[in-house]
Amino acid sequence: MANYQDIRKARIPLTHGAGEMPALGFGTLIPDPAVTITATRYALDAGFRHFDCAERYGNEREVGQALHEGLATAGISREDIFITTKVWNTNHRPERVERAVEASLDRLRLSYLNLYLIHTPFAFQPGDDQDPRDKDGNVLYDHDVTLLDTWKAMETLVDHGTCRAIGLSDITLDALKPIYEAARIKPAVVQVESHPYLPETELLEFCNEKGIVFLAFAPLGHGMKPGLLEDPVVSAIAARAGKTAAQVLLAWAIQRGTAVLTTARTAARAKENFDISRLPQDAVDEISRIQTRQRLNPVVNTGVPGFIPQAKATAQGP
Repeated sequence: MANYQDIRKARIPLTHGAGEMPALGFGTLIPDPAVTITATRYALDAGFRHFDCAERYGNEREVGQALHEGLATAGISREDIFITTKVWNTNHRPERVERAVEASLDRLRLSYLNLYLIHTPFAFQPGDDQDPRDKDGNVLYDHDVTLLDTWKAMETLVDHGTCRAIGLSDITLDALKPIYEAARIKPAVVQVESHPYLPETELLEFCNEKGIVFLAFAPLGHGMKPGLLEDPVVSAIAARAGKTAAQVLLAWAIQRGTAVLTTARTAARAKENFDISRLPQDAVDEISRIQTRQRLNPVVNTGVPGFIPQAKATAQGP
């Protein structure tokens, strides 16, 4: 990533894909359809140009509507925004991957994606039920498809121009390494939970070595309290810098070399989350020395969403 003084405008070239990813991105995991539309417009108006979506979230149509109307109103070109979506676990079989991306493109009103991710490394039983379970409530996994099978189908999408880059989400370093080694088209991006309590340093080092963009979600601790926003180190730095704790955490993520996703539901919060500025290096180092370790989303172990109540999991995901 170039040494942008204004880190709000930082862009990271995709070594294994086309174009550049804005380092500061907007995540669209918002359960309410109407709020999805207004929040996406607020984010666009605040300055966000990177939008992260997913089939699993159940709101691609609303995101597509908001962006379609927002770009037209603001005179912003499609080429000026970066849009990601993800294939869900029930569509891992190669014959389902292309149908899944075409459906996402239709809902998002797009002709191509900047980035398409495998949402989790876990394949679920294929079908219309996004959360297939047996009579005892256990997830029904699909053991007849491998992650490499799915990855090869993703590579075909790049060949056809449907996606300009592909990658993986909610994956561990041990699961990523064999895919990287076997891939004809290397992963351009890896999206995982990461924040000062879960820095994922070893994974970040691997990504830096291999030219993979590390994209962090839940950078503010997903609203968990007490949590990152109340951390005394972060709070003290925020007071010194004249910024909010959220702004400090987002700046820290970008200055350590990652891209980052944040979600806001109001115009004021969208403006706050976009209005970040560079921290002194000693502040970045101080945050990096925080010793608390906590994973907030267990999705890497099961493929099951971890940020929403199970009763709502059929419509939403991580």
